[in-house]
Amino acid sequence: MYLTKKQIAIMAVTAGIAVANVYYSQPILTAIAYTYHIAPEKAGVISVLSQIGYGLGLFFLTPVGDMIERKKLILYLQAGLIASLLIMALATNLWLLYASSFLIGVFSVVAQVILPMAASLVTENKGKVVSLIFTGILVGILMARVFSGLVAGWLGWQYVYGISAGLVLCTAILMQTDFRAVPNRFNGNYPDLLKSTITQLGRFPLLRRTALTGMLAFGTFSAFWVVLTFHLSGPDFRYSASQIGLFGLLAAASALIAPLFGKLADKGSSFRSLLFSTGITLFSILLLKQFDQSVAAIWVAVILLDIGVQATQVTNIAVIYTLDHTANSRINTVYMTSYIIGGALGAYAAILCYEWGGWQLATTLMGTLGVLAAVNVVLAKRHYALKVAV
Repeated sequence: MYLTKKQIAIMAVTAGIAVANVYYSQPILTAIAYTYHIAPEKAGVISVLSQIGYGLGLFFLTPVGDMIERKKLILYLQAGLIASLLIMALATNLWLLYASSFLIGVFSVVAQVILPMAASLVTENKGKVVSLIFTGILVGILMARVFSGLVAGWLGWQYVYGISAGLVLCTAILMQTDFRAVPNRFNGNYPDLLKSTITQLGRFPLLRRTALTGMLAFGTFSAFWVVLTFHLSGPDFRYSASQIGLFGLLAAASALIAPLFGKLADKGSSFRSLLFSTGITLFSILLLKQFDQSVAAIWVAVILLDIGVQATQVTNIAVIYTLDHTANSRINTVYMTSYIIGGALGAYAAILCYEWGGWQLATTLMGTLGVLAAVNVVLAKRHYALKVAV
């Protein structure tokens, strides 16, 4: 089985547009705080709620892709996402804003239904195909900041979510027109499906290791992008939302090298790729800590941090789809739930660190997470060679 270039492009764009909604709030937190007359740190809860919703959606909704036809599940999730985005755009109070942020996270997991769908539709070069679609997700995450910053600067932050609802509608139409059905992989009921999802974590030592590495790497990533908004909008820089959003262009460019790491995973070079990627991540954090007042240093660090974190995730994603093709959605659920939990915890911890100790304490947190990720990769060396169940 194979996918055409057009199909891969549709899947990558759809996944990227869906997941971008979780991250639109990050460069516009100050603007949202101004609208509701709250401190920027309180507005930061919006970002955390979206990631919590995404994590819960991953665990409770994406495994269903092994039980029902994935095209149908994708359509339902996109319909819920459109509704949530419109509520966010029209929210009249802070609590409605919080609730819609959470629901946007829940329904944005459509991106994580598309990934295992792609893995199930190809038999060769699986790592390459999956990494191309994951690159779409990465570009969506990173360009989200550029898009929301610019739109908020020109029209107001509410238009970010209204325009996004229209984009999701367009991709929903495309996803329903050009893909064949995939046979169901799981024949039990929903409680059995959730139980089986948890069981996957016990089956594969490599899945446990990749889940922990992914959690720590994305925790570092989320911590950086949340506190970067506070750092750049503070008294040392006084950047606007649109200026902060432009930093995402640097990160998006770095994400384009992600397919290279998918190819390396297909060739069995996963361990070396991960050593390289975690090392780059640590070096970028050192730059952020030592040259916190230098815009040039922050530019370089943004590129290196995103290369490191995204290379880690692409390699891990390519590896986990080699474990058991009949359980792709459940295995993906385990990995990505850990990934998003790490992101939510990293973002929340970074907000607290920034409140207590500013940029230096926040970068210390990032460095700690990065070191733990590198150590975990080293400890997992033999599992990357074996890739067997227990």
